[in-house]
Amino acid sequence: MTKIGILSDTHGDLLPQILQFLEPCQYIWHAGDIGGLSVFERLSAFKPTTAVYGNIDDYATRLSCSERVSGFVEDCKICMTHIGGYPGRYAPGIAAWLQEEKPDLFICGHSHILKVMPDPARHLLHINPGAAGAKGFHSRITAVRLDVDNKVFSHLEVFDLDRSTLKTGFQHVQD
Repeated sequence: MTKIGILSDTHGDLLPQILQFLEPCQYIWHAGDIGGLSVFERLSAFKPTTAVYGNIDDYATRLSCSERVSGFVEDCKICMTHIGGYPGRYAPGIAAWLQEEKPDLFICGHSHILKVMPDPARHLLHINPGAAGAKGFHSRITAVRLDVDNKVFSHLEVFDLDRSTLKTGFQHVQD
């Protein structure tokens, strides 16, 4: 069994509360809008990290990360991109990519809205972890962690923090 942490839309911030939530995880998957290489490098030094770039990411981040990525955790195939939509409303090209890749888990970000839902037509679990950064239009800071045991997902936990509780001058990593 492997515990993975899933986050997106850090927008240059890496809150200590997020790192504490991700501490038990063996791997981290970041679904884009990282907000700078310093966040990606800090996550990678903390835990093995797989990341894709998002629409706000700069040239250096785009050179270090792909637009789409596929990989395995145990026997579970994971596909991830930043702008992906969700079951029944996938972004252009995503449904075809998922049909070709046949993942067990599809991760995307962009919407800043936490969403976990099955896609019975494609036999996969879709996760958008919401937004883990302190900047953006979201009112809640969220991330997800779950256990992967072959192709079985369990113990899904959500980090959820009201963004208004953050004080000016909070400790974070920023480019």
